[in-house]
Amino acid sequence: MRKTAVVRWLILIMLLAARPAAAHHSAAMFDRDKQVSLTGTIVQFEWTNPHSWIQIDVLNENGGTERWSVECNSPNNLVRQGWKSTSLKPGDKVTILIHPLRNGDKGGSFLAVTLPSGEVLTDPAYRAAPKY
Repeated sequence: MRKTAVVRWLILIMLLAARPAAAHHSAAMFDRDKQVSLTGTIVQFEWTNPHSWIQIDVLNENGGTERWSVECNSPNNLVRQGWKSTSLKPGDKVTILIHPLRNGDKGGSFLAVTLPSGEVLTDPAYRAAPKY
């Protein structure tokens, strides 16, 4: 009887210890100490789970364009902030505020976007006013 109780406790401890492994992936790839403002043209808005994505072409200093990939929250969370699957359309000229990737690649974590109408949509976790 006592051996069974010990085994049950060990199983419970192992299950509780494994629980953090089921948590969401790390955001360590983003530099949360920096904010970058991107002004450009929407190429694609992917309204997908577990994350939505924005592809935006941004003019560089040489007059060319660079494609940036911006990771957003899930559609479920974005809807709560007033988003729709049609909030961003290809060809829209917008300004997006992001936390950039640490490795310097053209991408980042979404904070806010100013739409052509002037409306500002934010990430549910982003509470501060955009700093463009």
